Amino acid sequence: MNEYVAPGLFDRLSSLWHELVSSRAPDLVENIQPALPADDLTRVRDQMNACLEGKGGEVSARARAAALGKAYLRLDPEGRRRFLTVMATEFDVDRAAVDAAVQAMAKAPAEKRPAAEEALRTALEAPRLRLLTQFNALPNGVKFLVDMRAELMALSRQHPELKALETDLRNLLTRWFDVGFLELRRITWDSPASILEKLMAYEAVHAIRSWDDLKNRLDSDRRLFAFFHPRMPDEPLIFVQVALLPEMAANIQDLLDVSAPLGDPSKATTAIFYSISNAQQGLSGISFGNFLIKKVVEVLLAEFPGLKTFATLSPVPGFLSWLAEQEQAEQAGGTPLLTPAEAKSLKTVLDVAPLSATIGGVRWWHEAGQADALQPVILRLTARYLAQEKRPGRKGAAPTALDPVAHFHLTNGARIDRLNWLGDTSAKGMAQSAGMMVNYLYRLGEIEKNHETYAERGTAVLSPAVKALLKG
Repeated sequence: MNEYVAPGLFDRLSSLWHELVSSRAPDLVENIQPALPADDLTRVRDQMNACLEGKGGEVSARARAAALGKAYLRLDPEGRRRFLTVMATEFDVDRAAVDAAVQAMAKAPAEKRPAAEEALRTALEAPRLRLLTQFNALPNGVKFLVDMRAELMALSRQHPELKALETDLRNLLTRWFDVGFLELRRITWDSPASILEKLMAYEAVHAIRSWDDLKNRLDSDRRLFAFFHPRMPDEPLIFVQVALLPEMAANIQDLLDVSAPLGDPSKATTAIFYSISNAQQGLSGISFGNFLIKKVVEVLLAEFPGLKTFATLSPVPGFLSWLAEQEQAEQAGGTPLLTPAEAKSLKTVLDVAPLSATIGGVRWWHEAGQADALQPVILRLTARYLAQEKRPGRKGAAPTALDPVAHFHLTNGARIDRLNWLGDTSAKGMAQSAGMMVNYLYRLGEIEKNHETYAERGTAVLSPAVKALLKG
């Protein structure tokens, strides 16, 4: 029988847990079919019930959980969907028991009220939560659950019956990954090769194309820091790359040039955060990126007290998709995107219909006439997109920036300081933002005030230069 190999650590966990599965628990993997047909689904359901019954001691409990986990690892995408659907729907809260507990609490005399409240709390806890928690005790069980949530996030978009299970798992992971449990480590060229390989695989902003590229990012004028969790000591959770420079960086090409001369970090006045990558998809929505930046600033100031400026060199990932939507709205009778002067200027050098398709290519910026005409237009539209385009706030909260990177840094108390023309001329940079990049500036004495302004009113704090761009 062909065995389906699941992504991430799943293929290694099965062998790691093999020793835990003994005569104390049935090995569900034996003869189980990857698509989990009805007979095998019954076996899995029985094993879930056995895990909840908790017969025997701790060793037996771990063996049962390991057997269930090994069965999950064997399954293909359809089999995992069926496995998770059983857990979500058949091990949900018993609503009749909740109703009875509510009625009992309402009728309970004062002296019995605490016991009635505890009974209600117990009734409100879905049995699937206890199933999920049992994986926590297994070797690399936390990583197993993180990867399981990544799959649940994708599956729940098409199968809403899985959403409550995904929410339960997210809440568990939020408690387990409290920032107080995290360890900040500096990654260097001397770090274990397994960690370096994972950084190359997980880098999501500017791809690490070679070992020379990675070595350049770990040189003496650079720093790379990552958060780790004690239950996942070999897996970075989120990491940030920093360049130590004499001034604010304006483009990523120079910053990542492996042939550029080595800088003297002792003379640096500016720390540029040029890439922040979440390494674990299953921890999406569990925010500790803001704590990472704060901790890294503390560490850098301790090592380099001459640092005065802390800023990012950030992409604008949603700009061109937003621009295309605005153009479609304009064609349907909406407000014109360009001013009459801009439309007249661009008409002489390029076809501007649609502008988003024209500037999403990688050739126009080599033509001086086109680039000169486009620069003021794209700068103004980018400033509008970052500073003024919003998502509605949830449940009466203030609106938030439409661009996810802008929202992250504005929430953390940065200001939009400078837009950088042709800051990223890679194929990816041109395709998603017409090459635009932005410096978000963290002024240490203004962070709290900027955060409150954004959180309470949804207003981005802007430099005078960005304000001028908005006025055209």
